[in-house]
Amino acid sequence: MRKTALLLSAILFAAGAQAEEGEPIATVIEDRCSHCHGDDGQASSRFYPRLAAQNRVYLAKQLRNFRDGSRASDVMNDMAVDLSDAQIEALAAFFSTQPVKAHRVRTSKKSLEAVGAYIYHEGNEYTQIPPCSDCHGETAAGDEVLPRLAGQHRHYMVEQLQAFGERTRTNDNAIMHSIASKLTELEINAVSLYVSGLKD
Repeated sequence: MRKTALLLSAILFAAGAQAEEGEPIATVIEDRCSHCHGDDGQASSRFYPRLAAQNRVYLAKQLRNFRDGSRASDVMNDMAVDLSDAQIEALAAFFSTQPVKAHRVRTSKKSLEAVGAYIYHEGNEYTQIPPCSDCHGETAAGDEVLPRLAGQHRHYMVEQLQAFGERTRTNDNAIMHSIASKLTELEINAVSLYVSGLKD
């Protein structure tokens, strides 16, 4: 946690952030974030999202949505309920600056990865699915308001695409539902595998 605290202090100093009442951010990371997402946001479990290098504005929005309940989660709603705006901004700033990692795709999965690459970059004209890259970019880095997909855990990606398709994901689903609901199980797994292996 010493490294985390030092990095966070540098980020807050550079941003000119002012401290507010409540837990120090280093304590929030240690007590609330690190168990699932790791000290550096790499999330060792495949079921939790990697936060490292995720886009800052997007991260802050998701935390606010968890706090106000517009994004439902049995775990995250309780974790975020008492976070201040300053704490949310500091958490987003910290995790967005952590280094990117990518998953290595096994040789046995290369054919599935190729399907994912095609869907991601070309879409599927026969089922009116647009290329993912139209919004998330050629390298899956996203932008200020759209999430970075590159390097994300495959199982988490599959879960989120299924949630968008079924509308059990309760925020950001207006556009994603119309796309994810048309994806086959194979396409969902292929795209998720492909982006998990990207770094930049």
